Amino acid sequence: MKVVIIGAGSVGSSIARELVSHRHQVMLIDQKPELPARSDLDVEWMVGDACELTTLQDARLQEADVVVSATGDDKVNLVVSLLAKSEFGVSRTVGRVNNPKNDWMFDDSWGVDVAVNTPRLMTALVEEAVEIGDLVRLLTLQTGVSTLVEFTVPEETTLVGRTVAAIEWPQDAALVAILRDDVPITPSQDDVLESGDELFFVTTIAAEDELRQLLVPQR
Repeated sequence: MKVVIIGAGSVGSSIARELVSHRHQVMLIDQKPELPARSDLDVEWMVGDACELTTLQDARLQEADVVVSATGDDKVNLVVSLLAKSEFGVSRTVGRVNNPKNDWMFDDSWGVDVAVNTPRLMTALVEEAVEIGDLVRLLTLQTGVSTLVEFTVPEETTLVGRTVAAIEWPQDAALVAILRDDVPITPSQDDVLESGDELFFVTTIAAEDELRQLLVPQR
């Protein structure tokens, strides 16, 4: 897979390092000419302003499978995502949200497929650590349409001992994974839920409320 990452700061470089370790082809674009010489990353480099159409043309953005806008400037991340979608037909874009107040703009109208709001994600992870038995939103997919949520099954709940098939899940909420003892499980209808299981759902915003009522009826 070819991935183009805009912004070679700590976030962009970390993403690049992980992708390279998984044997993906990575290009980093940044305005600072000194960064390629300082870096030990085995990636293709381009120095330039990613908001300039000519820079993206030189990078052959139309050949990218994914474009990640990971700069510290929300305006840049939005412009790059929009150009990637509208001018180059990139199938998948990921945009970093720096200011939570700008989260509402990171949707398909700006060409963003997945918005990564670091403060919100960190808050969700904190809540996950202290709020066992509550539904926690981890990520917004196609902002305003679908979300990735997590629920840790507490000890005292009627869910324990029931199979996945025995539970009437909301229509627009899909159980996509179970994490048990740090081991991911692809859910089947016969899987029996246990205390401490982490359940991951992809759900619509509307179904998220139904899911919360099902999983956390006492609240």
